[in-house]
Amino acid sequence: MTDPYDFFAPYYDAINEEPFERIALILSYLEDYHPTARRILELGCGTGAVLAGLGSGYELAGVDRSSGMLEMARRRVPTAVFHQSDIATVQLDETFDVVLCVCDTINHVTTIEGWRQVIERAASHLEPGGLLILDFNTRGRFLDAADSTPWAHEVDENTLVMWCEFDEPLATWHLRLFERINNDQFRRHHTTITELSVPTGIVLGLVGDFFDLVTTSDTEGGIANDASHRGVIVARRFVR
Repeated sequence: MTDPYDFFAPYYDAINEEPFERIALILSYLEDYHPTARRILELGCGTGAVLAGLGSGYELAGVDRSSGMLEMARRRVPTAVFHQSDIATVQLDETFDVVLCVCDTINHVTTIEGWRQVIERAASHLEPGGLLILDFNTRGRFLDAADSTPWAHEVDENTLVMWCEFDEPLATWHLRLFERINNDQFRRHHTTITELSVPTGIVLGLVGDFFDLVTTSDTEGGIANDASHRGVIVARRFVR
């Protein structure tokens, strides 16, 4: 299995469940900071779970590098337009009112320069004054994940086991699938997904090269910081 994201695609939604809280937060930001927005692009759209939850009032587009993820997204959100591309290099030759990069997508880019490229790509696909909504896993999230025991998930008749190793700044997620062949036989598969931990201050600096900061938050409603599990940044593209 050459692409770990294709490997993960059939199990992603079952493991992560519906991102209701994430969608509600995005919709609240849209209402507060860009109520006239109509065109939304998601970088790293995965299976389309977030786009599907935004409702029918928007023109939706998504970008992902995984063909397996996109296959599921197209079935889930047939009215959206999807593109297979790397989020650090994508060029769609069109602009949007809002760009989303959520569900710790940017952590899967494993260099700080790559993060800068993703943020620059987001800016290039926004109208002046357009909104970026970005979230990321923090150091605190990876420390907690590495201290946790492995998670086991039953998906159909298969079992997926996940665990995290954190060799700062890189976190390696191990995915081991026990695929049922018959009543008493399984086929074992193993792959890994790597994420990069970037200090919140550096993330804010990268965003500040292209955007004016609107707000930040953590998972508890405070200000984004390295100890929280997730940082959220809302920023507005420079109007010049």
